[in-house]
Amino acid sequence: MTGSNTIVDFDTVHHAFGDNIAIERFNFKIHRGERVAILGRTGAGKSTILNLLVGNFAPTSGTVRIDGIDPFVQHKSLRGVIGMAYQAPRLLPWRTAVQNVAVGQEIAGVAKEKREANARLWLDKMHLEDAYDLVPSQLSGGMRQRVSLARAFAIDPALVLLDESFSALDEVTARVLREDFIKVAEEESKTAMIVTHNIEEAFQMAHRVILLGRPARILAEYHTANEPKVGTTEFTVLREQIRDLMLSPEGGISAYD
Repeated sequence: MTGSNTIVDFDTVHHAFGDNIAIERFNFKIHRGERVAILGRTGAGKSTILNLLVGNFAPTSGTVRIDGIDPFVQHKSLRGVIGMAYQAPRLLPWRTAVQNVAVGQEIAGVAKEKREANARLWLDKMHLEDAYDLVPSQLSGGMRQRVSLARAFAIDPALVLLDESFSALDEVTARVLREDFIKVAEEESKTAMIVTHNIEEAFQMAHRVILLGRPARILAEYHTANEPKVGTTEFTVLREQIRDLMLSPEGGISAYD
């Protein structure tokens, strides 16, 4: 990791698929220790931003950096820099919870005893003390997502990236997991990027919320400390304003997201 205070840096990024522009003049930063939600409807360019972030392709123009690393040119250097949790937990079905959490450290060459001890520590933080030796088929959907979160944190990444991580869960389970994620992220001073289409989730989890239009550009930015709390009448008004923006022609829709 670098000593920079900037973990994610998109500098005047433009990306096109042939004649279709997916991202246009996109400038965006996430600072160390900050949680930022990327909010937008289908077609707003969230998937394109994610693919640039993890180095699946290079921007047409502009630069992308993750903790000082060019994710496309220096793709191998990303190992251990980004911890990810997706909508589907993507656990290895033949491995126990401990073994699944330890995968990243195993790839990095950490000794078995050390990586499994660390995996148990993170399962404890995710309230899975009794699930060490269970395989995914023995876990509920919420428990599987907790294993996925533990795996993301266990490599001590510069950035924890959540990609619709709670959208497949019932709202009660999702709310508890969001609260647990926030608690751990704050305790560990972790930087996080939360990609979601859920307005309430974005405002509950992030310090800043970025609303995308199409092609991917910032339509609005909210500092959640200065906005109404989720559940209040004032927030209901704000949510409807955001929905109107998302559903406007500027909110966009495209086959490329």
